Amino acid sequence: MNRSQMKKAFWMVLTLALSVLTVAALLKQSESMSIETLMKKISEADTKWITAAIISTACYVIFEAVALCSILKGIGYKQNINRGLIYSTSDVYFSAITPSATGGQPASAFFMLKDGVPAGVASAALILNLMMYNAAIIFLGIVAIIIAPRSFIGFGIAAKVLIILGFVGLSLLTVLFFSILRNSKKVFSVIRRILNFLASKKIIHRLEPRLQKLTKIEADYKNCAKLMAGKTRIMFKAFFWNVLQRASQIIVPALVYISLGGKCSLVKMLFSKQCLINIGYNYVPIPGALGIADYLMIDGFSSIMFKDAAFELDMISRGLTFYICVTLSGLITLLGYLKGRHKK
Repeated sequence: MNRSQMKKAFWMVLTLALSVLTVAALLKQSESMSIETLMKKISEADTKWITAAIISTACYVIFEAVALCSILKGIGYKQNINRGLIYSTSDVYFSAITPSATGGQPASAFFMLKDGVPAGVASAALILNLMMYNAAIIFLGIVAIIIAPRSFIGFGIAAKVLIILGFVGLSLLTVLFFSILRNSKKVFSVIRRILNFLASKKIIHRLEPRLQKLTKIEADYKNCAKLMAGKTRIMFKAFFWNVLQRASQIIVPALVYISLGGKCSLVKMLFSKQCLINIGYNYVPIPGALGIADYLMIDGFSSIMFKDAAFELDMISRGLTFYICVTLSGLITLLGYLKGRHKK
């Protein structure tokens, strides 16, 4: 097992351990909740609404696939939706098991390169998608405040601080990604310095071929960035699909709530709170934001329902949008990888 595989195995084990500890902690905090109770609640849920929640969870992965395919198509590298799903599931899976929400980008790039997309083009496409992903979260947060101004008030002080920090952080990251997309010279200059340093310390060998390859990647990247800068339609479509992607995940708790017999009048408030919750945990440096996401959901939902109901809603919603979604994404990614190796 090489170093990269050992690192991935470590994060997988850590994520699994954190998942078990998070579920155990949640079950312990609520006296009336158990696995049996949750299963009974799910079995008694309104079939059409719980089905809508499952479909909406699937759309979270599908819309990212559509977004990535639309960007690649716009710059002349058309890919079918099946390949787009591999890019998407690999991003979802590896983002969930690494401490960074951008941890899935290299995995998506890996599959793009296998499909013949140049490294520079893949990098520019993924940066644009990530920029629009952040912009979509911010946009939905603003929408949340507009449609339900009191949604922020119901959170505790610690939760409010996380949401404010998340909003500032996401805004800064969006600006950063935009500047990288527009001016890549400094980024590639830093990479060259790192390669020269590593070569001087004898950590890497054959420096010249590496620099030549980097120059080719930079040229592809710049050409791709210029092409996208001249086509606002590419950016608009990427933003549109990212908004739908985020909204499809954010609406899940509201759909689950209705399926459990909740009031339809609270759907707007639940959606708004979940928008703010996503801002609060999105870039917390913990795999899958385990624990933090649950804390924010329970804290936010408890202001509009009984705490036990908030625990149940959190467990079922996160079960769909995180545990099941990430597991299936990992399996699809593995099948895509094995199929690619078989073809090769």
